[in-house]
Amino acid sequence: MSRDGGAGAPGVGPEQLWLASDRPRRGRRPAYSREAITAAAVELADAEGLEAVTMRKVAARAGAGVMSLYSYAPDKETLLELMVDHVSGELAATDPPTGDWRADLKAVAHLQRALMLRHRWLPAVLSTRRVPGPNALAFLEHVLAALRPTALDGTAKLEVFAQLTAFVAGHVAHEIAQAAVSQSPGRAAAEARYLAAVAADGHHPELAEALSAPGRPLTPDATFTRFLNRLIDGLDTG
Repeated sequence: MSRDGGAGAPGVGPEQLWLASDRPRRGRRPAYSREAITAAAVELADAEGLEAVTMRKVAARAGAGVMSLYSYAPDKETLLELMVDHVSGELAATDPPTGDWRADLKAVAHLQRALMLRHRWLPAVLSTRRVPGPNALAFLEHVLAALRPTALDGTAKLEVFAQLTAFVAGHVAHEIAQAAVSQSPGRAAAEARYLAAVAADGHHPELAEALSAPGRPLTPDATFTRFLNRLIDGLDTG
C-alpha cells in the first residue's frame, strides 16, 4: 500500500505522535511545522473533500516537498489524527460548567455540530479515531467536569461523551446528505407523493397516523435540537 493509503494504514502510536517533539530529530532545521502541514491538509479537505487529501496535494498546498511531509506524518492515518485534533482546537470551551449538566451537554453537542458543519469530512473520520490528542483532551476534560454533578462513574461518563459524539456525527452526516437531496426539488416532491400513496393504501395504518400528525419545524437547527433534547433528557444517571 502507498503512503497515501486510506483504511488499514497503521499510523504512528499516540505516544510518538502526541508526546514526542514534532520536529525531526536529525538534519537541518525544517522550513515547515507540523501545524502548518496539518492546517494545509484541513484546508484541502474543507475545500475538496477527504478523498482529495493525499500527501502530494497537501505538500503542494503547503508549498513543501512531498518527502518533507513524511517527517511529520509518515502516512495518511497519522495525518488524519493530526487533522482531527487540529480542528478540535475550535471546540475550546472557555466558560466553566454551569452545574446544570443537561444544559451543559446540550451546549457541548451544539459546539460539536457547528464544528462538523464547518468541516464536513469530520463525521466520517471520527469513527476510526481512538486516542484523543491535546486539543480533544482539553474538550473532553470540560465535558467530564460538566458531568461531575451526576452519579455516573468515570467509565459511564466517558461512555456518555462517546454516545453524544456519535449522535452528533451521525446526525450531521444525515443532515449533509439531506441538504444534497434538497438540491433536487423534483426528487423531494416524488418522495412526498410516494409516502402519501403508501399512507393511503390501507396497509400501513401506523405510518398513516404518524404522517397525519401536526407538523413540527423542519429547519436543520430545530430538528437537531429536538432530537438532542430527547437524547439528553432521557439519559439515566442514577
